[in-house]
Amino acid sequence: MRSARNLAERPIQDFFICEPKEPRRHSVPTAPDGTVHPALREFPSRLFVETTTRCNLRCAMCVKQTKDSGVVDGDLAPETFQALEPALPHAEALILNGIGEPLLNPHLEGFIRTARNLMPPEGWVGFQTNGLLLDEARALSLAEAGLDRICLSMDSVCPDTLRKIREGCEVWDLERALSALRKAGEGTGSSLKVGLEFVLMRENARELPDAVRWAAARGVDFFIVTHLLPYNAFHAGKVAYDSNTDEAVAFFRPWKERADREGIDLRHYFKTMWNYLRTPEEQRIVDFVAEMQAEASVRELFINMKSLLNRDEAWIAEMERIFAGSRDAATQAGIRLTLPEVTPKGDRRCDFVDRGGAFVSWDGGVHNCYFLWHSFSCHFSGRKKHVNARVFGSLREKGIQEIWNETAFRSFREEVLRHEYPFCSNCNLVPCEYIYAEEFEQDCFTNAVPCGDCFWCMGLFNCLQ
Repeated sequence: MRSARNLAERPIQDFFICEPKEPRRHSVPTAPDGTVHPALREFPSRLFVETTTRCNLRCAMCVKQTKDSGVVDGDLAPETFQALEPALPHAEALILNGIGEPLLNPHLEGFIRTARNLMPPEGWVGFQTNGLLLDEARALSLAEAGLDRICLSMDSVCPDTLRKIREGCEVWDLERALSALRKAGEGTGSSLKVGLEFVLMRENARELPDAVRWAAARGVDFFIVTHLLPYNAFHAGKVAYDSNTDEAVAFFRPWKERADREGIDLRHYFKTMWNYLRTPEEQRIVDFVAEMQAEASVRELFINMKSLLNRDEAWIAEMERIFAGSRDAATQAGIRLTLPEVTPKGDRRCDFVDRGGAFVSWDGGVHNCYFLWHSFSCHFSGRKKHVNARVFGSLREKGIQEIWNETAFRSFREEVLRHEYPFCSNCNLVPCEYIYAEEFEQDCFTNAVPCGDCFWCMGLFNCLQ
């Protein structure tokens, strides 16, 4: 039940859609092939290990540049990595990066070499980098250590745009790094895969097809595109994605078309809904929305009419054209392109938990997903949101197998796997005390996992994984 204080503080125009029904509880799924689900195996299947939180750049959109990020500089020690060794023979992937620049850790090649010796042959080791420290000698060192994949950050092929986004980075730095990696691969005969990651914003979105072609001309194997996570109000205006889910848009579109045909201006609803005395036209608007409310409730949909009415249809259409052009460029070049959603998915999933991922901070803390790896504040749907890191144990005190299988950690993953949480971005009571409190306890479905307001499970963000 929502608190009376929270409801009393809400603007009256937000109360116009019925509360969702109680979620249907389902059993935790098995893996697609009927075996034990990756999230419930004896060891994690994927390890995301933060080698450092230090960085040689000060990118404006980085969480480290926000005043209340809570990120402390430090490097992963060899003894902390050694505590992960029992899990490596069971790991499908080891991704050696977190918030900082992995190449700043002097033990990086040692971590890679150890992992390659312990992991199964089909497993892979990789990391993401800004590439500034990647000269020919370092590229050769990484290839000889057994690195399988490396992803360079590239947010623009226009020098001026890149300088604004990543201060201190130049396009020729990426040229040099890619050349060094190509020579290292050829010199060692390794199957090192090289990719690029592009953080999509309104200011660089139109460059995406050209960026894919630029990458193809330099022999890149894969290209990852992700949306911007705004850590402050200024960057919130730069995001290129919609805040309404695809299910909400699909539901609302025929209702809006019907309203237009019947001469009903839904925007007037917000000033007439609380009128005690209404004109016949005003009553017609209220009755129309009530009918829409009833259907949304039956279908258990979260819709926010104000957000849907303000949807930038022209921009969404342009984004679809940009993505189509990027797909064509990637197909012609034979590059594997990973694109985010333009409109958040209603059918959600958590790739991190679904694939059996565990996240390890440089200080040995073990976490469940990217979203809850660090403490920070961000902006979503015009609201400031506090996110607190969820720590299930420390490698300085317990082994990775023990932490992974403890009741609290396993129960958390099981709850995530049910994928039965509210759509907070489409809720008319946002920002409610459940999701936007500084200390999260539960959502309105009584879940102990804060997935209802997670960017990743809606398909908006991608990363090397």
